[in-house]
Amino acid sequence: MDTPKEINEVVLPQPVVGPLTRSAIFLVLSIRPDRCNHPAVRFFLAGLSGLVRAVEFRNIEAGLTCVIGFGSDAWDKLFGLPRPAELHPFRELRAGNRHAVSTPGDILFHIRAKRMDLCFELETRILSSLGDIVTVADEVHGFRYFDDRDLLGFVDGTENPRGAAASEAAIVGNEDPAFAGGSYVIVQKYLHDMKGWDSLSVETQELIIGRRKLSDIELSDAEKPAYAHNALTSIEEDGKQLQILRDNMPFGRPGQEEFGTYFIGYCRTPRVTEKMLENMFIGNPPGTYDRLLDFSHPATGSLFFVPTATFLDNISADAPDTSVTGAPLTPEPPSTVPAHDDSLGIGSLKEEKQD
Repeated sequence: MDTPKEINEVVLPQPVVGPLTRSAIFLVLSIRPDRCNHPAVRFFLAGLSGLVRAVEFRNIEAGLTCVIGFGSDAWDKLFGLPRPAELHPFRELRAGNRHAVSTPGDILFHIRAKRMDLCFELETRILSSLGDIVTVADEVHGFRYFDDRDLLGFVDGTENPRGAAASEAAIVGNEDPAFAGGSYVIVQKYLHDMKGWDSLSVETQELIIGRRKLSDIELSDAEKPAYAHNALTSIEEDGKQLQILRDNMPFGRPGQEEFGTYFIGYCRTPRVTEKMLENMFIGNPPGTYDRLLDFSHPATGSLFFVPTATFLDNISADAPDTSVTGAPLTPEPPSTVPAHDDSLGIGSLKEEKQD
């Protein structure tokens, strides 16, 4: 059993909050459904920090990091109880022809560095170490595009919180003491219809995004339509903004006509990101959906919990004693879309709106 740390013990978060990098790999793995594989995964996890350090040391200036998260079902089978308070399967959304899909995935590796060769080397070592006990559910190699733009031509991440506000937005606090220092992360791989997008005028594109394309200046409230992407993803309560930490990256294979954005959003509660997605796909009010979805659709969707680095370093190779933890060893029933509610009930998690 992995027991929670004493409340007064210092815990080290994983490197969720960090500078943007030029390269990243997003790797989602599924554990093969043989129960004897879970102790092998735990054995791998116990040595993961040493593996990252070994690759990082080849070029320390490149800033290699690796964040690892776990899906709801995988958490139960790997660690038992206790479990993060808000961990659940990704909640699928459907409205009209818009579909936020929920796709399989037990473990997320978010690998970042200034150089792709280090990301590539670490991914290779991870897959070699795990061998045939896992399968690759999804793999995306991302790159920073010019001045932090996506392939649609707009700067991505302008409103990201910075400094202490980033940690406040992304890192679990005393609302879940056993998992303070952790984070929830939602990932989606969006594929773009570039021909359709490029057929639009720049002015129409700016209304859809809610910002000027060249200058990255936000449109005024008088100019911005209710369906603008940045209007629907701005979540407020009592005049205060609730934020997430994004590290989106473009990816693509022009020869295959594949152009996309890998969305990755960290938050201390998944409810904020889920509310953003509900606004985008269903609308706020319903019907006023994000018109970007007419040209971009998600091919994947998963929710993971990122425990602290301290938690990972204290994993033993032994399987959790379920006779003690009482942990379920079967997947949770599929979640349904929650009823529309303008209040997230997050209370103390609110942050002042930043420009």
